[in-house]
Amino acid sequence: MSSLSKRIVVAAVQFLAISTLAMAQSEKTLSWSAAQRQDQAWYSSDEAKRIADNVLVYQHENGGWYKNIDMAEPLSKNGQKQLLKEKNDPKGTTIDNGATISQLEYLGKVYHTTQEEKYKAAFLKGIDYLLEAQYENGGWPQYYPIRKGYYQHITYNDNAMIGVMRLLREVAEENSSYDLVDAKRRAASREAIDRGLETILKTQVKINGKLTIWCAQHDKNTLEPVNARAFELASLSGAESVNIVRYLMQLPNPGSAVINAVENAVAWFEGHKVEGKEIKKVKDASLAKGYDLVVVDQPEASPLWARFYDLKTQQPIFVGRDGIKRAELKDIEYERRVGYSYLGNYAGRLLEKEYPRWKAGL
Repeated sequence: MSSLSKRIVVAAVQFLAISTLAMAQSEKTLSWSAAQRQDQAWYSSDEAKRIADNVLVYQHENGGWYKNIDMAEPLSKNGQKQLLKEKNDPKGTTIDNGATISQLEYLGKVYHTTQEEKYKAAFLKGIDYLLEAQYENGGWPQYYPIRKGYYQHITYNDNAMIGVMRLLREVAEENSSYDLVDAKRRAASREAIDRGLETILKTQVKINGKLTIWCAQHDKNTLEPVNARAFELASLSGAESVNIVRYLMQLPNPGSAVINAVENAVAWFEGHKVEGKEIKKVKDASLAKGYDLVVVDQPEASPLWARFYDLKTQQPIFVGRDGIKRAELKDIEYERRVGYSYLGNYAGRLLEKEYPRWKAGL
């Protein structure tokens, strides 16, 4: 083979390799998280419908979904068969970690652009699941059907109940993405969010006669703050309470009870900042993750709030898997210290921008 011929062959091989790589990259599936953040036009695409079909396969007969599953991951035929066999097992259907809510939001977008009846049917079944899961007093458990243990508590943790209420509020208001919902279900959704609002107002913790914020979970009967996992004690939640306040501020024409709840919660956040501190990531090759999280002095730092505040002292508490309250992050075990969010600028944007804007619009 001549030198010129060799160069032509090499160039052709390189071009083929580059083209193959580009094709592979273009065909790479989106993650479930990314699939939920596309432009509206994308939801009519073949890829959007492929993922929506996965969502249908993962939906259980009671209308709910399990949590922590990448719905966008391609399913093998054997995988689909196994999931179809498990459809009648509802023990893990939940609203935790965005489960059921995220699937319904996705199906709403796909139906809005495709008008395919199978997506509408699955969406309505999911709405029925959320409506059925609500307690008579207006709260929602983390899992439905009810599971023993902390799963049965009214759950604000990880935005569970608030996520449901935001979705049902959009359904009740005939949001353009959810115009597939019939009048009966819209009315039921309105009633559900009204009862949910009553629960929010009743569960706002009162200490020494003054309203504060909320616990991450409340007893389904007494509405009192309760424990969840060993490191999630009954407490005031500096994280979960932020989205509760945001939900209340989104309500049109708020009544005096809602305004009072917001004002008291915001005042509490203002009075319970952790100031002059910063969380620093310190490299340490000897540790399991190669770093540690350390709270250091930093006068110019933005304010922080603790994930948990003691119900009596209203001071930050840090709790590891032993369930013992401690006063500082450094005092709990390494695994929890770097594996869970105990401090953050949780209420920063709420106080700086969102609340002033809401207040000005009253």
